Amino acid sequence: MILFQLPYRPEIFAQDVSYPGGRSLMFPRIFAQALQLDKLSSSSSPLKLKSQSNQTTPSSLQIRRIGEKKKMAVTMKHMSLIVSLFGVLSFILGVIAENKKPASGTPINGKGVVICKYPSDPTVALGYLSAAFLLACTVAGYKSLFISYKGRSVPNSVLFKSTSFSVFFNIALITSGLALSLLLWPTITEQLHLTRNVHRNLETSCPTAKTGLLGGGAFVSLDSCLFWLVALMLADNAREDHFDEADNRDGDGNSSSRDVNLKIDA
Repeated sequence: MILFQLPYRPEIFAQDVSYPGGRSLMFPRIFAQALQLDKLSSSSSPLKLKSQSNQTTPSSLQIRRIGEKKKMAVTMKHMSLIVSLFGVLSFILGVIAENKKPASGTPINGKGVVICKYPSDPTVALGYLSAAFLLACTVAGYKSLFISYKGRSVPNSVLFKSTSFSVFFNIALITSGLALSLLLWPTITEQLHLTRNVHRNLETSCPTAKTGLLGGGAFVSLDSCLFWLVALMLADNAREDHFDEADNRDGDGNSSSRDVNLKIDA
């Protein structure tokens, strides 16, 4: 028997090929590369990749829950705070505009005309801002009555079945319109006095907008805000009564169907 002893050549053999038992053998480099490729393919099997992808990507149920949370972001408490904020801002700006309004202008005689010189005041700007916040309060108050909360909505007819809700809803609309008129009328009049300050009447006293209208409009604006909040409270009561009746009907229907099933089984 003749044995041939081959010389050791590092470029042919790979020295670090490990196995699970901790053993290390020397194989030709091409075999070592094949073993390493086999390890990589076994570690990245389709089952492991699928499990990893399932862990990283959110499920459809999670996406649905996130969407429901976004829908339920606006609550009745939030809407009442928004209505109150707009109403209070309209009231404050209206009162300030009334206090800043000058009583009259200074007449300056010219050639056949009288030029009225008015002091600079923010009455016009504050009056328009007060009217804008009143309009925002009215829109927010109206929307807050009919939007869905917690993903549940009721028909408008259910709300208007309540007599108290119908009364306060109409009062809120009337007071909002009245307050808007009381705020815009003196504001527009004051703006016309400031822009058209040249008069051919030599006896003019350079008047301004009627005193008291802006202040009255501010208080009526605050009243309309309170009426919207009362209407929102009554709408909440009507919603709860409607949902309680619906739940009771569902419970009675389930109990009756259960009784029928028991009779059939008997």
